[in-house]
Amino acid sequence: MSIASLAPVELSVDISDMRFYAWTPQNAAAKITIENQGIRQSTDKFDIEVFDRYSGSGGGVRFNPQLSREQSAGFAPSDEDLRSEPIEALFIATKAHSTVPALSHLAPRLTSRSTIVLLQNGMGVYEDLVQRIFRNPESRPHFILASNTHGAWLKSAFHVVHAGIGDIAFGIVPDSRKRDFEASMADESKPLYERSLVLDDITRPDDPSFDQYRSLRHTVAVLQSLDALGCKWSPIADVQLAMRKKLVVNAIVNPLTAVLGCRNGGLFKDESSHNMMRSVCEEAAAAFRAQIEADTQAWLDSLDLSVDKSQVPVGRVPKELGADALEREVLRVTHVTRGNMSSMLSDVRKNNPTEIDFLNGYLVRLGEQYDVPMPVNRALVQLVKMRLASVYTPSAALNER
Repeated sequence: MSIASLAPVELSVDISDMRFYAWTPQNAAAKITIENQGIRQSTDKFDIEVFDRYSGSGGGVRFNPQLSREQSAGFAPSDEDLRSEPIEALFIATKAHSTVPALSHLAPRLTSRSTIVLLQNGMGVYEDLVQRIFRNPESRPHFILASNTHGAWLKSAFHVVHAGIGDIAFGIVPDSRKRDFEASMADESKPLYERSLVLDDITRPDDPSFDQYRSLRHTVAVLQSLDALGCKWSPIADVQLAMRKKLVVNAIVNPLTAVLGCRNGGLFKDESSHNMMRSVCEEAAAAFRAQIEADTQAWLDSLDLSVDKSQVPVGRVPKELGADALEREVLRVTHVTRGNMSSMLSDVRKNNPTEIDFLNGYLVRLGEQYDVPMPVNRALVQLVKMRLASVYTPSAALNER
């Protein structure tokens, strides 16, 4: 299935993120190219909307390929060119640190009927958005979270190389109106292999609240159709488990490769790097345990007094989040991706901001919240920031001679 077959699809481009590429009609053309094992597939006929995150207007401008980057930035659009209509479904594929600025700009066009799909690395992005932008649960859009194990890198603007085949686990954030999107996935009358997400659990055409949940149902239906990407739907707790495992892998591989300047396969050839990995896994496992125990206790405290709480298992931590299991996962992923360059190493070499604050930085904040010491994660945050500050561009190096 091509991307265009899911139309209407609109590409929203932050003009400030185009600074790394020449602003040309070719680079900003309404065409996306996906390359896998040397084979390229392109899809066009997208409608491009250009916005500047710093403008604060909430609207975007229909892209005009005849304008230069500078002209586009100062362009005074006509009513026909200005886009300010509500957004039904929004897929956010920015880096973690760019998500809040992008959504801050688009927030005036998002309503409680909108659906947002978050595809970032790390954790804490959704919590950040809820704290800083969508504080009111009644007006908050629907959110879908994802844990993505595909490997890809940007060859040029809108030209993506799909370097590693993986899968994407999606989950729907619980509804503030208490609608149970996971009813069929929890149906104990069926064996586990027959339980799956059912669109009618979200809404049906005869539902009095159909308009409130229509975009969520349609977005889920589209994602369910993307078989080639290995998309699967899971209870949100399972997606969060996958996100935590991936977080720990990235919190080890990304900062170490960025600091050492090596590909993934260059790690763990010595005792010191193994010790570093072990420490990060132990700190993360302790923080996850403290978080799960606190969340379980809060849930118990909310139960009616008639409930026998002694029969409820408290703080049952998934075995996948133990330090030993996390360490095995890190070694497994590192071996599978041994020829890859981590995104953080790529960012450091290009002198771009990194996602360290949503990887090890997230673990540090989690440790602070639950009084779990995080000395190694804290040190890795500082090392990456020091490494980025020490990167010389060719022009800077020449100026110092």
